[in-house]
Amino acid sequence: MVERVICTDAARQLIDKLAAFHGPLLFHQSGGCCDGSAPMCYPRGELKIGPVDVHMGEIAGQPFYMSRDQFTYWQHTQLIIDVVPGRGSGFSLEAPEGLRFLTRSRVFTEAELDELDRLAAQQQQQQ
Repeated sequence: MVERVICTDAARQLIDKLAAFHGPLLFHQSGGCCDGSAPMCYPRGELKIGPVDVHMGEIAGQPFYMSRDQFTYWQHTQLIIDVVPGRGSGFSLEAPEGLRFLTRSRVFTEAELDELDRLAAQQQQQQ
């Protein structure tokens, strides 16, 4: 099954550490249109998710969202969430760790895009 968002082992380890300390988490890619953008990590429930947010999937068991407008730029790519040294935003939970989450991407193949279209059609039929 094709996933719209995945994470590296390094990101998974940091997510697990943050979740052990803060409880359930939520990720939101609220800005940036290309590789190098930084998703924000919040305690779940601290950021209100609304009808303009698209659920992209989960990374390390934590939901990942993106604004619908942002999704139009990224819909043809798989997001790969990594972690690198440096300070991210002061509002993102990883900032005190001296690390920041980083979005990388790769373009889906035609076969993967076809599978995503089939999955979306199935979800619409179930609603």
